[in-house]
Amino acid sequence: MRSEESVVSLMRSMGVPQETVTRVARLWGKSAARNGGRTHLLIGHLLDTAAVAGVMWDEYLAPSIRKRLDEISNGRGRTWFMWMCGIHDCGKASPSFQGLDPAEASPVRAAGLTWRRLPRSVKWRHDVAGAAMLLPRLREEWQRDEAVAWVLPLVAGHHGKFPSKKKPPSQDAQGTGPAWAETQRVLVDVFTRAVGFESVAAARPVSALRKAEQLTLSGLVVMADWIASDHRHFAGIADAQGVSPAQACRRAATAWKALGLRGGWRQLALPKSPMAPLTERLGVRPRASQRELVERAWSIPAPGLLIAEAPMGEGKTKAALAAAEVLAARFGCDGVFVAMPTQATCDPMYAQVVSWVGSFDPILEQHVALLHGKRRYNALWREIWEGIRPTGTDGSDGTLADPWEVYGAIDEDDEFGGPSGPAGADDIDRTGPPQWLLGGKRGLLTPFAVGTVDHLLYAATRTRHVMLRFAGLAGKVVIVDEVHAADVYMRQFLLEALRWLGQAGVPVVLLSATLPPAQRQAFVDAYLSGALADEDVRQPVPQPAGYPCVTAAYAVSGQPVAESSRLPTPSWRSSTPVRLSWLPDVESDGSAVAAKVREEVADGGVVLVVVNQVARAQAIYEALRREGVEGTVHLLHGQLCAKDRADRTEECLRLLGPAAGGSRPKRMVLIATQLAEQSFDVDADLLITDLAPVDLLLQRIGRLHRHAGTARPRAHTTPRVIVTGVAAGSEQGRPRFLPASQKVYGQWPLLRATALVAEAAGPLLANGTADRAGGVPWSIPSDVPTLVARAYGEADVCPPEWQEPSALEAWRAEEANRQEAAGKYVLTRPRNWAAPTLEGLHYAGAATPKEEDLDAVVRDGELGVEVVLVHRLANGYTALDGTRLGAHGEAPDESVVERLLGGSVRLPGRLSEEAEKTLGALPGWAGDPWLRYARALVLDDGAAILGTNRLSYEPEIGLLVARD
Repeated sequence: MRSEESVVSLMRSMGVPQETVTRVARLWGKSAARNGGRTHLLIGHLLDTAAVAGVMWDEYLAPSIRKRLDEISNGRGRTWFMWMCGIHDCGKASPSFQGLDPAEASPVRAAGLTWRRLPRSVKWRHDVAGAAMLLPRLREEWQRDEAVAWVLPLVAGHHGKFPSKKKPPSQDAQGTGPAWAETQRVLVDVFTRAVGFESVAAARPVSALRKAEQLTLSGLVVMADWIASDHRHFAGIADAQGVSPAQACRRAATAWKALGLRGGWRQLALPKSPMAPLTERLGVRPRASQRELVERAWSIPAPGLLIAEAPMGEGKTKAALAAAEVLAARFGCDGVFVAMPTQATCDPMYAQVVSWVGSFDPILEQHVALLHGKRRYNALWREIWEGIRPTGTDGSDGTLADPWEVYGAIDEDDEFGGPSGPAGADDIDRTGPPQWLLGGKRGLLTPFAVGTVDHLLYAATRTRHVMLRFAGLAGKVVIVDEVHAADVYMRQFLLEALRWLGQAGVPVVLLSATLPPAQRQAFVDAYLSGALADEDVRQPVPQPAGYPCVTAAYAVSGQPVAESSRLPTPSWRSSTPVRLSWLPDVESDGSAVAAKVREEVADGGVVLVVVNQVARAQAIYEALRREGVEGTVHLLHGQLCAKDRADRTEECLRLLGPAAGGSRPKRMVLIATQLAEQSFDVDADLLITDLAPVDLLLQRIGRLHRHAGTARPRAHTTPRVIVTGVAAGSEQGRPRFLPASQKVYGQWPLLRATALVAEAAGPLLANGTADRAGGVPWSIPSDVPTLVARAYGEADVCPPEWQEPSALEAWRAEEANRQEAAGKYVLTRPRNWAAPTLEGLHYAGAATPKEEDLDAVVRDGELGVEVVLVHRLANGYTALDGTRLGAHGEAPDESVVERLLGGSVRLPGRLSEEAEKTLGALPGWAGDPWLRYARALVLDDGAAILGTNRLSYEPEIGLLVARD
């Protein structure tokens, strides 16, 4: 596609009659009103999009994707990809589109393409019109219905949804008469010739892409379209004499350079020795478990699933990165996505991945995305990405409004223009991070990314533009840390994602310290179901020989394979006895826990307190503050404002992390919620924890005596865990649990946990027996897999008087309800996984949530609304930190916006409905893309009334909610 010949000349050389040449040359694709004031012809936009696709092939697509496109096109993958991306908008050559703008329609009518005025009730979108236009052509010239069947949905779905088959409401909308038929035919023919095919017949694929590969291709079509629709880089051309293939290629190359886009490694060379990714790239002396994971990455014969189970602190994430390098080099992957359970766990992982990626090439550090809603408070991300003010966020995890959405960048119903940046965006030749990727739904398109697991789950939801998200995963290696953290609701999306990734040939590495065997089996079956395009794959996983262990699953010659460690793999450190004892307490005031903390820290040491409710954490902190305690006390939970939470997390990691060294305090108390449960690399001398299911309890124990060589007070030389949040029941009945614990986890897992803890701590007795040690200590890490298997197994562990069967029945019923609730949003409808095409993926009547509802879709329960806290003054407002705002809340510059957003906090879920009804942006926020859709919670004299609740904020305590 390098010809300087204009499309007008090309049509004439094809023998097209002049009147048809004129008609094709009049069709508009972007209206002047919505395209920077300049009309852009339809044939020009088709060629622009194809040219962008050509640059994407050269500079962006993973080798594995290019290989598959070559295979289905007889080695003409680049040309075929360009044709597929460009042909997507051919349906704009129809009355339903050409009549949308009267000013643009006038010259089209003057050229002899006429139509009757369509009733307002007629809705015939150009994406569906394009599929209808191509259907008879492709059937006639390809003479292979299966090829037509999978290609057409890529055209019909390029606005974000794959519809079921539709018939035009009337031929008036599609175009009637010989003039329309000839014009539509010639448009397709001249575009096909300009791209490089001799005819439409020559573009026929020789085989089919699998459904997950079709989804990837669809996302890449959308990406090319969005880039080519940016009028800043693709100015309108209203004279077809100025449209040529070569001119489109020059525009595409210039735009790509200006946007700063690129792929990742491109063709990654094989490491020079099997363990080089560990020893040389990451500078570690391989532990046995790390070595086994990397060896598995070398040995599997096809892209597959690796599940690494190893103790907390074993070095699983570094081993996973090393394995990712091997898998990428072997199977043609061009990047990595690392999925973490929470925002807090993303930040330290981001720093690690940036350093790792930079070891391949320092320029790649500018192409590592951090995907969560509070990334602007990550200093490293700001240093890399904010040389230019971000034009958006990734629209996830409760983030505030996306400016790209605000300015219509992703207006899914926009028939006139396309994605363009916010007003005043700089049009520059960039060498830094690609700001275009900060737009909504685009974060995963960055070659390297670290983000919450939500982003992986979003790619398995029946949401608009899901293909764009999935395209960001295809061609990468996907790593999911702390995979056990997904509850039954989230797990439905994770299993669905594994099916699609398995079919797309994406290598996946799952990491866990405490994975129940049933979940391991479910993950293997899901991946293999995708790899084999068979919904009913059940491939038994052999029992691992020991712990740590690695499980591998892949498909070879149409057969599923699942393998586990055949020989025991020793942990890098020997197991240590951990003493457990009880502190019976189910009161909300926290006084019993506070008293125990004061006792334990009196002679020095670091005490970590992990509780299951924000209000309980606050109560314990206030009790210690009120009654005094030796040493410093820190409080960390999810209802701190964004700035306070980020600063406090960083401070805790500095004081208690692996690099603390001599700065580790002699006395310190850290009170936290489940934020400290996993991927939080701190070291405590003593753990006091609310009861939780055994796998999560073990995760909390992973923070105990975590770093080798740490000097500890004599009283804390032996690891100890004090379990609270539970008390004996009356008359030997079931134990009593904190209501918050039972609501979150269910009664049955807590009963099983109580029974297993009692084996080590002694019976849970009535009052007066707090901290009674007894029984056999847990040996950590060697006991971990046995404890987890027993906790979720069928063997009896509870006394008969606890009536476990009824609790189990209730728990299973609730799990089934949550699983069914997730099914409303899972990408593939039941029993439709093996369908060969994408047609009807967004089937009629299915739930298709809006972008702003995504968090609620993939996470069960009450998530809560995010608000920005501001103080009201007599003559205006201040941010939470006291920074002065304008009379109507105006933020005069970016630094003030930064301070203002630092005061954002998520409300408890029970307040969401009232907040959504009553809270909105301040008047002065209307013109700011970060603020215009934010909700302000205005504090008068330090407090605000929301419904029947009084809300206030104390920097040390966080958000306080009380009945008014």
